[in-house]
Amino acid sequence: MKEQTINASIVLFGATGDLAHRKLFPAMFQLYQKGQLKENFAVVGVSRKEFSHEEFQTIVADAVLTHSHVSDKEALTQFASHFYYLKMDVTDAISYHELGNLLDQLDRDYRTDGNRMYYMAMAPQFFGTIPGFLKSEGITDTSGWHRIVIEKPFGKNLETATELNEKIQKSFDEDDIYRIDHYLGKEMVQNIQVIRFGNAIFESIWNNKYIDSVQITSSETLGVEDRAAYYEKSGALLDMVQNHMLQMVMLVAMEPPGKLDTKHIRDEKVKVLRSLRFYNELEIGENVIRGQYREGTINGEPVQGYLEEENVDPQSKTETFVAAKLYIDNFRWDGVPFYIKTGKRLNTKSTEIVIQFKQGPMSLYRANNVNHPPNLLRIHIQPDEGLSLSLNAKPHGDNMNLLPIDMSFCNNCHNEVNSPEAYEKLIGDCLFGNSTYFTRWDEVALSWEFIDSISRAWSSGELPPPASYPSGSMGPIEADDLLLKDGFTWWDPANLRRS
Repeated sequence: MKEQTINASIVLFGATGDLAHRKLFPAMFQLYQKGQLKENFAVVGVSRKEFSHEEFQTIVADAVLTHSHVSDKEALTQFASHFYYLKMDVTDAISYHELGNLLDQLDRDYRTDGNRMYYMAMAPQFFGTIPGFLKSEGITDTSGWHRIVIEKPFGKNLETATELNEKIQKSFDEDDIYRIDHYLGKEMVQNIQVIRFGNAIFESIWNNKYIDSVQITSSETLGVEDRAAYYEKSGALLDMVQNHMLQMVMLVAMEPPGKLDTKHIRDEKVKVLRSLRFYNELEIGENVIRGQYREGTINGEPVQGYLEEENVDPQSKTETFVAAKLYIDNFRWDGVPFYIKTGKRLNTKSTEIVIQFKQGPMSLYRANNVNHPPNLLRIHIQPDEGLSLSLNAKPHGDNMNLLPIDMSFCNNCHNEVNSPEAYEKLIGDCLFGNSTYFTRWDEVALSWEFIDSISRAWSSGELPPPASYPSGSMGPIEADDLLLKDGFTWWDPANLRRS
């Protein structure tokens, strides 16, 4: 099959930042190596620092060498030669005239057909400013397509997200706005719909008749590091739950789409959010647990607590951990709890989804006091990408206790090259106009509506403050109690044992 290629100019606002260095430059190089970007593309890096084109090209090449595998240095040099730099004040209209002139010249030099992608990799206070200037100063007045990529956070609540969306939509149509959630670019997240709809063995039992519970865990060993100033304003609820965790809930719970296209898939995801049960303040206290890490040990090394981190208020009530029990009130999922857990300074770095199936109503083994573990389908998202199905078998000898056996597939254990980075896939999708794994405005609005109800309850002062948990644990004891009262426990994300 002939590889698809794209002709376009990419404007990268925030080109000297950490995201560009660690993720975006290496992702673009991978697209170049695979032929999706060839000769007819150019990248303009925008920042307030002073660099020549040549200095910026060196920065790009060094970033790729540091954060990506490079086997062909000559190809890297050729790739970097497509990069240009512009020192720019994004609040000044005059700066956009210089940008327009440079882009017009690159259109002619690289024959990009006037196609332009604008990537917002900078502070969110500029997300509404830049699109307005791109429109008013004529940057978007070309015969090609124009798409804008917005990094999170998309607002701080429903009100600010709505205000931001209205600003952007004055300059770009909804179909040209790509709100990026890098979790949606991960290989196994995109594989959820294939696992479900491509295997009749699963889709036929993907309902409340056969599924006992769903667990979604995303744990980190790192603390807030140098993001404390941002984290004090967001916390785990806004940083992880409003976007990544709810996106995974939607993909697990959505109905089969009429077609495997962008609109139908997004429509079914939105229906999940519309069916999400809202809690009153008392129910939020019972079903949503927040925590904050204290000092402890990670990988044998002592680490400080959140309140001792630089740029953190010593009296801060910001949560670094959230666990919640969610219900989706529709025919398929009635009565099935969806447990989500995410936090920093936990004992392992892992993101996975665990589908726990029900045991039969007349289990012969359970009736005879034989250990009978449940069947589990585990979707491993990171660090390893793969799938495992836990079944029961009889061990050797006369022991009648059932032994769980694990049938596993690892997507990146045996390949010489790991699966594409999330940003590589998402940048490629944007260039080719595929918005399936980007968030539509109604998704964003509905998720904020749900999250705002929790934020208001927490800020009322009527609910307990975040529970303390030691670094290196898997969170506060209250998170364990959340499941224990339903007869469940958290599955250890590192292995098949219960935590």
